[in-house]
Amino acid sequence: MSKKDVYKTVREQSQSLLIEKKSKFIANVKPVDNEEDALAFLAEMRSQYSDATHNVYAYVIDENNIFRYSDDGEPSGTAGMPVLDAIRKSGIVDVIAVITRYFGGTLLGIGGLVHTYGASAKQGLAASGIIKRQLCDIVSVKADYTLLGKLQHEIASKGYMLEDTIYEDLVTFVISSPIDMTEKIIADITDITNARAVCKKTDKKYVDMEATE
Repeated sequence: MSKKDVYKTVREQSQSLLIEKKSKFIANVKPVDNEEDALAFLAEMRSQYSDATHNVYAYVIDENNIFRYSDDGEPSGTAGMPVLDAIRKSGIVDVIAVITRYFGGTLLGIGGLVHTYGASAKQGLAASGIIKRQLCDIVSVKADYTLLGKLQHEIASKGYMLEDTIYEDLVTFVISSPIDMTEKIIADITDITNARAVCKKTDKKYVDMEATE
């Protein structure tokens, strides 16, 4: 798994189908934490599609910059590399794409293979949902109820990521903050409440967000 503060990956496993000149290209894409996970998924796909003409694959693991690909019997450079290129151009890591081909009887040619494998991988990545994974501080904001409205307005107007609101003797807002924004958020809340709200970093975790180009 990536140890970066922010990186792009896919949300979930997906499957998509592309047909080109009667050949079926089935893209199975999955997020993976390490190379062992990637190889286990590859073995699963090879078993599931053991009757296929080819099971082409590529994967990228951010930690230690690991990447592998295979043409699996297609002409050299026409299959695995286009799949890897699709992953890299998307900026995605910690992912494997397995493109299974059932030959339809018509040769696609070198250019056709490169284009179709790349297009199939791109389609599969999109189907899995491309996300930005952001390392965030979990910040507890505790205050008395006279500040409830002011804090609710501040959180909503600034677009803070509200994880939870706990109503006890005091009200506690639990906010996820990108780690490079935490000090500013705490300073802003302290300022608007005249230091009557107590802010405390309690944990860290990755938060998934929609990726933007």
